[in-house]
Amino acid sequence: MQTTENNTAWTLIFIAWLIAASSTMTSLFFSEIMHLEPCILCWYQRICIFPLAIILLMGLYPLRQDVIKYALPFAVIGLGFTLYHIALFYGFIPEGLKPCTQGVPCDDDSMVLFGFLPIPLLSLGAFSAIIVLLLMAKSRITS
Repeated sequence: MQTTENNTAWTLIFIAWLIAASSTMTSLFFSEIMHLEPCILCWYQRICIFPLAIILLMGLYPLRQDVIKYALPFAVIGLGFTLYHIALFYGFIPEGLKPCTQGVPCDDDSMVLFGFLPIPLLSLGAFSAIIVLLLMAKSRITS
């Protein structure tokens, strides 16, 4: 029997899945439709966000408590890459520690949407929200 706490946890995980799925679709839109080639750090973030869309969906039907155990590491690692990317983008990381030595640079102007919104900030919002939602869901899941 589903409890109110489990229903709340399901909803939180569902919202986390929506964020992961929309992030996946957005990153594919940027690369495949807008032809913005992803930098190295963008690829690492994709490696973390793409599986989240699958893992979170699989954990919803039926609601499985262990979905958080599998999803949270991807979100935390993705957040780590995102924080490094943001620090690089805003010039807090020295040029010598820049991973993008060839191809698309990680701090290029092509990483800015609408003239003011850096793509790494979108990633920061997605990974942060997913982490918060998963931690909230973890506190509400009952066995």
